Amino acid sequence: MRTLCTDAERDEAAALVQDRHSWLTMRGLPVPARADVPALFRKPQAKPAGLFEDGLLLACMIPQRTPDLGWGQGPCLFLSCIHTLPDRTDDTIQLITLWASDFAARHDLPLVRAEALARLPLGIDPIAPFLRRLTDMGWDVRGPGTGQHEEQVARLELLAEQRSGLRALIACRVHEPQSAAGSRTIT
Repeated sequence: MRTLCTDAERDEAAALVQDRHSWLTMRGLPVPARADVPALFRKPQAKPAGLFEDGLLLACMIPQRTPDLGWGQGPCLFLSCIHTLPDRTDDTIQLITLWASDFAARHDLPLVRAEALARLPLGIDPIAPFLRRLTDMGWDVRGPGTGQHEEQVARLELLAEQRSGLRALIACRVHEPQSAAGSRTIT
């Protein structure tokens, strides 16, 4: 797991986002309404991070410290705009879950929060099986609501927990997340 520092890495993340959106569209699953999501990953100031395995980008996201989400109280690590390589979601999300929980704990943040695009009601939404897998991984579904980008989402929360043995599995070179001072969106 590392911060995407080069233009080539950020371009690769933008391409992954576009591929993921196409994959979701073909399956009739929710896709972000914001057309500029891939462009967010090209901006160095967003400090995107990526999960790599043997040089292959498996996932990308934008980690933030306690943005104003409009839901959830207290400090947290917020994983914004998480996108995974199509057809590699389950194992990748499990690695992200382990890493995020440990990363938040190492930065004295008690929680990890994220949002998953969803339709209502969550129990019959096409992503309901995905939400059940997240629950099995330790995430709590905090209900539906309007997300960071003004879209319908399932709100997710995970307790931070230091995992001393994780470093043998996941090397971490991600910057310390910065606060998104008073902003609900990344621009």
